[in-house]
Amino acid sequence: MTPQPEMKGLPASALLDPAVIEDPYPFYRRLVAEAPVWRIPGTEIVTVSSFAAVTEATGRSAELSSHLRGVLYRTDTGAPSVLPFDGGPGTDVLATADPPMHSRHRAAVFPELVSRRMARLRPEVEAIANPRVDRAIDTSRVELMAEVANAVPIRVVSRLIGWEGEDPDRLLSAAFDSTAVVGATATRDELIDTMARTADILEWITHQVDQAVDNGADGVLGAVATAINEGDLEHLEGIVIIQTLLSAGGESTTSLIGNAVHRLAADRELQDHLRARPELIAPFIEEMLRLESPFRYHLRHVTTDCALQGVDIPAGSTVLLMWAAANRDPDQYERPDEVVLDRPAPRHHLGFGRGVHLCVGAPLARLEADVVLTRLLERTRAFALDASADPPTRENSLMVRRFRRLPLVLSAS
Repeated sequence: MTPQPEMKGLPASALLDPAVIEDPYPFYRRLVAEAPVWRIPGTEIVTVSSFAAVTEATGRSAELSSHLRGVLYRTDTGAPSVLPFDGGPGTDVLATADPPMHSRHRAAVFPELVSRRMARLRPEVEAIANPRVDRAIDTSRVELMAEVANAVPIRVVSRLIGWEGEDPDRLLSAAFDSTAVVGATATRDELIDTMARTADILEWITHQVDQAVDNGADGVLGAVATAINEGDLEHLEGIVIIQTLLSAGGESTTSLIGNAVHRLAADRELQDHLRARPELIAPFIEEMLRLESPFRYHLRHVTTDCALQGVDIPAGSTVLLMWAAANRDPDQYERPDEVVLDRPAPRHHLGFGRGVHLCVGAPLARLEADVVLTRLLERTRAFALDASADPPTRENSLMVRRFRRLPLVLSAS
């Protein structure tokens, strides 16, 4: 085995340094170059950052399990630490399940999320998104996250799931709380408080699932209810699958839309190029998924002593698969920090994960982003960051790359 790579002068607190959270890419470049598998000193936490190391890890589920056995928080020294889970009922479902259980969970919902079904859903997405984009343009100044990027995905995913009597604002808060649990920047007490809040929405989801089991339903909710009735899913598995789709569907697309609009608002030449050539919106979306991965990492639990890229990893360690670092690996991408619209394989990135855990909602996220960006570019002659407002701010999270606020000024065409 090769020894643990040296990261001279880099303390454990570097991972959660506020400056790194705000602009992680110089730090990620250093990880990829110097320690693609880095055992963070003084912890049982390992980051995996190069494209080769991350893709290898995704194929080794027996040793690097998706089972969630702990989440990160920030200690008083600024270093990461792990709050352990007991692995009880409902812990290992869909995104946190390993094969073959993962395949069973995925099969229950995937037919509702395939690309062909998403294409037929486009008019419904446009009916939700276009009026909000139009209203934002008509007001000329807008906080894009509240008016469009937050509002559209939660309503689309709610429609797809098949909720009855939903409150979009409440569901959005629940989605954000779910991803805040793995945000890693909270204190231990703050993390425990957030975990307690996520229990509230589970009660409402449970009622929705029970109603669907008894009376039937449309959409993903109906598919889950059918799987429960036929014995293909346990009751609790169905509930957690719905919660997972809510949080991932609300969060990932919100981040993608915000990041894409921000990049265009800051680059008038690129904006005009896409306005003139709308067929390039699709490869632009792929570049944004690569450059600003909606989820920067996912967790793995090490089940047995193993080695990755020659670095020993003890059993019980918590591994972070750093999608966002791998997506800018210069050994994998030419001009890794630039938008390149003619890459030969535009979807060759890890913005939606890799392997068996490739995001089931990827077609929906791509569709929503395409609808919003198409409408925004069609109906404007220009838009830019609003210099008269407070500057854009991002969520304080190691996990998500989402704007809290994104003020824009827009000129209608």
